[in-house]
Amino acid sequence: MSKETIRVPDVGSSDPVDVIEVSVKKGDSVEAEDTIVVLESDKASVEVPCPKAGTVLELLVKAGDRVKEGDPLLELDTEAGDGGTEDDQSSGDEPENEPAAEKDQSGDNEQGGKEEKAEPKADEKPAKKESGGTREETIPAPDLGDIDEAEIIELSVSEGDTVEAEQTILVLESDKASLEIPSPAAGTVKKLLVKTGDKITSGTELMVLETTGGGEDESSDDQPAEETSGDSKPGGSKSGGSKSGESESGGSGPAREASSTQDSGGIGEHPAKSGAAAAGRPSRNVHAGPAVRKLARETGVDLGAVPPSGPKDRILKEDVHAHIKQRMEQPAAAGGAGAPDLPEIDFSEFGPVERDELNKLRKVAARNLHRSWVTIPHVTQFDEADITELEAFRKSQNKALEKEGVKLTMLAFLVQACARALRKFPRVNSSLEPSGEALILKDYVHIGIAVDTPNGLVVPVLRDADKKGLSQIATEIGELAAKARDRKLSPADMKGASFSISSLGGIGGTAFTPIVNWPEVAILGVSRSDTKPVWDGNAFQPRLMLPLSFSYDHRVIDGADAARFTTYLSGLLGDMRRALL
Repeated sequence: MSKETIRVPDVGSSDPVDVIEVSVKKGDSVEAEDTIVVLESDKASVEVPCPKAGTVLELLVKAGDRVKEGDPLLELDTEAGDGGTEDDQSSGDEPENEPAAEKDQSGDNEQGGKEEKAEPKADEKPAKKESGGTREETIPAPDLGDIDEAEIIELSVSEGDTVEAEQTILVLESDKASLEIPSPAAGTVKKLLVKTGDKITSGTELMVLETTGGGEDESSDDQPAEETSGDSKPGGSKSGGSKSGESESGGSGPAREASSTQDSGGIGEHPAKSGAAAAGRPSRNVHAGPAVRKLARETGVDLGAVPPSGPKDRILKEDVHAHIKQRMEQPAAAGGAGAPDLPEIDFSEFGPVERDELNKLRKVAARNLHRSWVTIPHVTQFDEADITELEAFRKSQNKALEKEGVKLTMLAFLVQACARALRKFPRVNSSLEPSGEALILKDYVHIGIAVDTPNGLVVPVLRDADKKGLSQIATEIGELAAKARDRKLSPADMKGASFSISSLGGIGGTAFTPIVNWPEVAILGVSRSDTKPVWDGNAFQPRLMLPLSFSYDHRVIDGADAARFTTYLSGLLGDMRRALL
């Protein structure tokens, strides 16, 4: 076993920084360049990579600790044949950082040829084009420290834009961090020399900036260009640029690579949005690490709209996921949340048309149904129940109850059977927490009954269905249906359902896929019963079969459980005496 101590590398600051995240735990196997901790100063966050592959023997820090360069982070059992020695590691990763220090003092870059490429560019451009009180200046990429190459993931400005000094002009991304490049001076963008997706190094020309000024300003701006050909001041930009650019890019190491994540950063949101977000920037200043910014960019999230939960108002990955979930659950526009805007079509071009404004009920129902459809992973289980005997019993009981004014419908039997089944399968009678972390199991059975009215679909709720007999259930269903048709349902009449039934048996059809009524996790669809030949083991017998369509939230209910639920329900409808067991 080769035990090595992994220490804090050069983070570009002598002041202690916070350990805000420990990405590994004791016993973990890590690869070279895997992130082991995330450090944060007042201005930047940096993901510290493991310099070697191995197994974590011991963690020497925890989230909330403050560390500085050279402090131990963890003990690592390195793999056989891994490059480097223990001395290399225990000395604060000096081999990795020496080239950067060398480069700061002499202007030489450990990348060799890359520095030579940068210098001619610096020599070619000193001819700043002057016109009256303005001049054009080519803005190069600042010193990127020990980054070999970085990709431009966002351009925050366009040709013709007016920019202020220190305003972000583009965002770079390496394997471990993102870096926001500021404009070294105020002016107008005359020409962009790079585009999104380009890979650049220190000194790569980024854009031509037209600035105003003269006299002292010009002489001070010329000074960094002279430094590029020879002795560069420690921490200065080795490829030229203004002094304001020099101070921004001063020093080397991953802390500067991560940049100030509090500045307006480079994550865009949905393409349909405009303003800063459309330009690839959050709509406000945010504090987030590279991995979070990458996640936001990939999912089209505006980080400016994400509430932070991390230390010092830092946005975490969990915050982005929660924001996406919340956005999906919000009422959707006609085109659908997250869907591209639909083009306007003039249908009158093709013939006579009439516009029929949707009433409020239908608009609300449309939003609710869409929310359920896009947030719940739907699956529908189909089954049939043999209701031959049940239908004969229903007809006989109706004759006996006729004097009492009670009419038993098949829906009343369905409600009673579902109430029994929901007690048998409590997960079907639950709701999923918005966080997705737990189920809310309900110790009550309130069943929503979908009612078709001239004004649209409504779902009044029959409460405590498991505690009521058939006659009471049938009576209350009739009363709720009458109130629905007369538009006399109160808000309380339509709240609190734990399960819903949608019956189309009186209209027709053989099966359908009902949409789960969120926050419920399941709904039963019932179609028209039909007489079919059923094999009884000896011969085909005519049996009255009732089609069942059971839609459910697959996050809560597995397919096997759904099949058990419909099988149990079918058994109850086939012989209601089982409900007494």
